[in-house]
Amino acid sequence: MANYTAQDIKALREQTGAGMLDVKKALDEADGDKAKATEILRVKGLKGVTKREGRTTANGLVAAKVEPGVGTLLEVNCETDFVAKGEKFIALADQVLTQAVASKASDAQALLASSVDDGTVQDLIDGAGATIGEKIEVRRVGRLEGETVVSYLHKTSPDLPAQIGVLVAVKGGDEVVARDIAMHIAAFSPTVLTRDDVDPETVANERRVAEATAKEEGKPEAALPKIVEGRVNGYFKENVLLEQPFAKDSKKTVAKVAEEAGAEVTGFLRFKVGI
Repeated sequence: MANYTAQDIKALREQTGAGMLDVKKALDEADGDKAKATEILRVKGLKGVTKREGRTTANGLVAAKVEPGVGTLLEVNCETDFVAKGEKFIALADQVLTQAVASKASDAQALLASSVDDGTVQDLIDGAGATIGEKIEVRRVGRLEGETVVSYLHKTSPDLPAQIGVLVAVKGGDEVVARDIAMHIAAFSPTVLTRDDVDPETVANERRVAEATAKEEGKPEAALPKIVEGRVNGYFKENVLLEQPFAKDSKKTVAKVAEEAGAEVTGFLRFKVGI
């Protein structure tokens, strides 16, 4: 009989994020030696890296780090929520975030190629995936600069790490209004800061759809321009941050709330795991 207990299985599973059956087999092979079992899990995991390449990584977390005048936002993905809430995965994300800040990487490719310890971030990710037994990937990283940058992380489930992350840059005002706007962004998911940031092709398509819909509804020809304009403005109100009704006071736009606080929103980033 192998020299380990149910508590050893639990501890190793939490440490590595590997499945229960894999942990038991590794402990059996290692005769209860947890350090050796961890190495066995890692070696077996590396053999499975290629097999995991096609798997879907729909779970994970978003992490953020803010320093004076700049913020970094990171999304790291895995396959299951069990791994996403594990200490090992969370520690890995923290390590990658630290490297993202240090390297000033503005995209995932640059971050993965940057040097950390005795290899690259990609090597670090591959090693963690081998130990855990799941596909892990850095999906995206972003940097935001501004006079004042604040972050907000939101948990969509109490037993999971943050699934939504926001960075907001403001000029003037204070961090209180900036954080309120960050919370608004987390809830209402705007896609751009101003209507000028919307792709002209998207606007043209919205106009075409609005006109076709109005005609299908039998609206009078003379009324079409006003109807189309109203529906396009509706699209802007839904997607443009500064034109959205503010979460805490829907009678005011985000732009108005910022103005009343003596602030100007100069940029934002929003990541949601898997989206």
